[in-house]
Amino acid sequence: MQPATTQEYPDTRRAELLATLRVQYPDVLADRGFRLLHPGTGDPYTGAHRHLVATCRSVANFAVGALVDAPDWCVDAAEHGLAFLREAHRDSDSGGYHLVVDGDGAPVDRTLSAYGHAFVLLAYARATEAGIDGAATGLEATHELIESRFRDEAGMLRSDCGPEWGEREPYRGQNANMHACEAYLAAYEATGDGEYLDRARHIAHTITVELATETDGLLWEHYTDDWDHDFGYNDDEPRHQFRPPGYQPGHHVEWAKFLALLDRHEDVVHSGTDWYARGLELFDAAVINGWTGNGRPEGGFVYTHEADGTTIVPDQYGWALAEAIGASAALAERANARDEHAVVDRLQRLNHRFLDCTARYRGPAGLWYEKRFAAEDGGDPVAPEPPGVEPDYHPVTAAYECWRSMQARAVDE
Repeated sequence: MQPATTQEYPDTRRAELLATLRVQYPDVLADRGFRLLHPGTGDPYTGAHRHLVATCRSVANFAVGALVDAPDWCVDAAEHGLAFLREAHRDSDSGGYHLVVDGDGAPVDRTLSAYGHAFVLLAYARATEAGIDGAATGLEATHELIESRFRDEAGMLRSDCGPEWGEREPYRGQNANMHACEAYLAAYEATGDGEYLDRARHIAHTITVELATETDGLLWEHYTDDWDHDFGYNDDEPRHQFRPPGYQPGHHVEWAKFLALLDRHEDVVHSGTDWYARGLELFDAAVINGWTGNGRPEGGFVYTHEADGTTIVPDQYGWALAEAIGASAALAERANARDEHAVVDRLQRLNHRFLDCTARYRGPAGLWYEKRFAAEDGGDPVAPEPPGVEPDYHPVTAAYECWRSMQARAVDE
């Protein structure tokens, strides 16, 4: 076994995770809920609107802090966010959660978002694992809500709904289902309930195995309500924040991480799918088609590309880099469990290369920019637009996955 570098020590990643949270705390706390901070100045964004995804991601962040034995303020911050989630975002009439509310909890956008509710499940799952009072009840209730309101005949999440639960459009999205898979994995880790693992497994197999047979193994984003590929969806909005056309290498590495986690848990229930091998395929496809850092200082992943790898939008999002860090660590752990040492070495080298690029995305205040334009477009960093959805959730989860994957490898070795 080769000596570990500083980047490979679990405590290094734990310290990075806690440093990210400490940059935000306590300035991120509003009288009610959370407010986002500008990565350039550290100042809170003006305006009182709160996005459901940002609220849930912030709760999950601080709960993860508690899971790595952080100071008590991580639990306090998570409890603060859960109170706002229950009291402000939740709609007592529909039982769902408003997508956007103001600082007093009045609804601004009453959309019942499938993507947003996946993060509600994640927030309660992480808080449950952290032992926060009341979180387990919220987890069970949210699971029941998703089962009754969002789960379609294919066993997947349907599209966004209006306040009366009518679907806004005949659409099915890979992204909402991917984050539902993430949330179900977290729920399983928090409770040991095999039903959550079943849900995660079903979504993962549908998106990354069954549907990918029509796209030569790549993952398409957009589908009709019958789960047929909709290759023309949003063709006229190539820079759409949540639903761009084309293939997203960031989502390929994100799925690679989740498949590595499924592989980790398949010691409990074997599904017959080689999640590790499929995850490695998706990871390698993302690097081949999307990574720009081979011999270049401006490393990152392009936002979208065509099926042949031709770039559509060259903007490089920080979240994609963070997911590649987590995915390479998780896959290296699973390769190590199989004694595939050459694969471990390759993934470690890539993990180090990705980590070396993170300074490009971290602003002077210590928080990450949303993205950087490609070098040919000036290479400038871009801060999130309010009400943003990214309270450094992706960097926190990347550090968390590195930390626990390295711990698992240390036990195996």
